[in-house]
Amino acid sequence: MTATSGPAPGPAPHPVPEAGAAPAAPPGTFAPLRHPLFAAIWMATVLGNMGTFMRDVASSWLVTEISASPAAVALIQAAGTLPIFLLAIPAGVLSDILDRRRFLIGIQVALALVSATLALLAWSGSVSVGSLVALTLLGGTGAALAMPTWQAITPELVPRAELKGAVALNSLGFNISRAIGPALGGLVLATFGVTATYGLDVLSYLIVIAVLFWWKRDAGAGDGLREEFGGALRAGLRYARASGEMHRVLWRAVLFFAFASAVWALLPIVARQELGGGPGFYGLMLGSVGAGAIAGALLLPRLRARLGQDRLVLAASLVTAAATALLAVIGIPAVGLVAALVLGMAWIAILTTLNATVQGILPNWVRGRGLAIYLTAFNGAMAAGSVGWGLLAQAAGVDVALLLSGAGLAVTSLLAFRARLPSGESDLTPSMHWPEPLISEPVANDRGPVMITVTYRIRPEDRAAFLAALSALSGARRRDGAYGWGVSEDAADPERLVEWFFVESWAEHLRQHRRASKADADVQTEARRLHQGAEPPLVQHFLALDTRSAP
Repeated sequence: MTATSGPAPGPAPHPVPEAGAAPAAPPGTFAPLRHPLFAAIWMATVLGNMGTFMRDVASSWLVTEISASPAAVALIQAAGTLPIFLLAIPAGVLSDILDRRRFLIGIQVALALVSATLALLAWSGSVSVGSLVALTLLGGTGAALAMPTWQAITPELVPRAELKGAVALNSLGFNISRAIGPALGGLVLATFGVTATYGLDVLSYLIVIAVLFWWKRDAGAGDGLREEFGGALRAGLRYARASGEMHRVLWRAVLFFAFASAVWALLPIVARQELGGGPGFYGLMLGSVGAGAIAGALLLPRLRARLGQDRLVLAASLVTAAATALLAVIGIPAVGLVAALVLGMAWIAILTTLNATVQGILPNWVRGRGLAIYLTAFNGAMAAGSVGWGLLAQAAGVDVALLLSGAGLAVTSLLAFRARLPSGESDLTPSMHWPEPLISEPVANDRGPVMITVTYRIRPEDRAAFLAALSALSGARRRDGAYGWGVSEDAADPERLVEWFFVESWAEHLRQHRRASKADADVQTEARRLHQGAEPPLVQHFLALDTRSAP
């Protein structure tokens, strides 16, 4: 092995707020719209989502004209949603290793071509079930690839203090699109036909593309350390595995959506069998959910300021449980509409809070991958829960399934309240406090693995406090790229402790230098505070040798 060494001075301490300073008032609901770029992209995505809902309405109607088979209709639905579950994590990797603006532009162009092809086939009368399913699958693939990136760009568009409000506005915009898009699509479909409906979807993509071209995003200069797909995927999974904060959010999300999925899976049956309504009444219930979501998004800043995020999630979970049980026991249509309205308000509170929390705990270098893992957990819990509650409803009845779902959601929410959600207030911007490693000659980026050691001198009476600080530091090492970590003592000198960790390549270690955040720097300062001696801890880098080539 070859070794290099160099000092690693600790970072300067960060300033702390003045004691007794009054907390800043929470930003208003529409505060993020004061930023022109966010406002333009927000409006464009609302129009784009409306176009997508119009396209889906046209495709669902068109397939019924081509074939009377329910399986054909189900195939269209599956083709649009299956890619989201299958491609979320690869899409997150692409979001982090490619220029996000250019990536989105490319996807929007591809989606516009899909809708243009649908319009051409509909105009010529040559559309078939096979072509409709294939093109719907392509559209769903594009949407799945873009989804993590659309969420990952939000912190680039607004100040950190307004991030939660921006996430809430994004949810509000989606619900506006969901409320208007299908109705407008049905109107255009009835008045002008399928081809015009697809044409308006193409126009909505062109608007989004124009706004993305208007965004002059600084992608940063290339430095030869761009991640490859496989390495980026491993780094993202390592981060998620090592992040305790991520674990808490994922478990809270899985528990909630696994139980809450029952009401969405069984809502059509509730509308028809339990409340005695027809298709129009089911549409009215969905409209009530959308109206509740819009009202909830408007009230959310005040509720969050009054309750805090943990009590807000608990309250919204209990309201969801109560609305679910109410739909099971009261067969009055008006009560069903009220329950749907309340359900929409609680649902948007949960979705926005969990999404904003994930955004707050992810540094920018892994944001797309982290959001993709969250979306996979969310969609997986919804899909598995829907199947499970559907089977239970078939065996024991819809009322029993809904009551058990509501009771389970209430119990798990009360138990999960002890595992508080992370605040997401840590400063995750790169600190750049690690000095460049000393090397005797240039090292190839793909050479590895690399072992890094940091040698400390710790007095016996400080060992417990030092190991506690080092344990916290180990999480940062693993999140930023280390796949093995430990601490050892010198058998001949017990005061000499060595922290060691492994990174898969030299390039990954250089990326690790750039990933270390200011929050990590504070943890590292605490560990180095207990180091004795005039010189800072000794840092060494060891590169693996291929023993098979030895003489």
